Amino acid sequence: MLEIKELSKSFNRKTALDNVSFTVPEGQIFGLLGPNGAGKTTLIRIINRIIQQDQGNVFLNGKLLTEKHLQQIGYLPEERGLYRSMRVIDHLIFLGQLRNLSRSDARKNAQLWLDKWEIGDWANRQIESLSKGMAQKVQFIAAVLHDPDLIILDEPLSGFDPVNVGLILNALKTMKSEGRTIMLSTHNMKSVEDLCDRAALIYRSQKIAEDTIWNLREQQKAGEYSIRFKGNMIAFANALWTGFELVEKSEIGPERFIATVKMRGEKSINDLLEALMHQIHIEAVEERFPSMQDVFIQLVKGKEVSHEE
Repeated sequence: MLEIKELSKSFNRKTALDNVSFTVPEGQIFGLLGPNGAGKTTLIRIINRIIQQDQGNVFLNGKLLTEKHLQQIGYLPEERGLYRSMRVIDHLIFLGQLRNLSRSDARKNAQLWLDKWEIGDWANRQIESLSKGMAQKVQFIAAVLHDPDLIILDEPLSGFDPVNVGLILNALKTMKSEGRTIMLSTHNMKSVEDLCDRAALIYRSQKIAEDTIWNLREQQKAGEYSIRFKGNMIAFANALWTGFELVEKSEIGPERFIATVKMRGEKSINDLLEALMHQIHIEAVEERFPSMQDVFIQLVKGKEVSHEE
């Protein structure tokens, strides 16, 4: 669907993007991750032809991206901005027409979205009378009003309360089920974990990782297992001996515990179970995978180490 190929961009000799390449597959939600200043917003602005890259190309459906392709793209910028003196419905019609909708289609689509989100009564209100959260809803609607194939969202959850975050997330899941392709730039790692199929991590203007969410978490796992058991904690700890490390423990009831154990050397889960099964009653065993927040931190730390070297 969207292919970013060897993009580079500098501002006054400061590198914003350095030879960045990745692919956003059709019908998936793709996470674009990175700290502030990494280059994410610069990349998104290039895709939307707001600024021009110094090198590299952007392809949409196998064709070099041009102005005419913008009609197929929905864009929610990080910097929120609406014309405060306009009525909600007029503003949405105006933005819909900019994306090549007829006035009647823009009005119809706008009203459908407003009613869907139970804010249809606000159609004739002025933008300046809206709360921050309501205005953000309007801007999100503006980004998807023209039924785009590709939706690019730059920090879409910023400033939303939990109820409205849920509303946005459900809308994204629905659009994905309808075959839309979504690129999501966000600091909300939990939403990446829950929503995204794939992700790329941008750090210091470069892409340092790209893979499925599952593979990114799999690659950073630390060989830890959570074990719920009934029995004596001292017997449990003694059974670990030198092949395993007790990372943490907590008592959840009379002689019932949950413990986190880390493998040492070439030890496997079968070795761990064999060491424990005659000492305690095992109720549950679960391999622990890092959160996307942990993955993010580990990848950045690894890049920092290599940078210092």
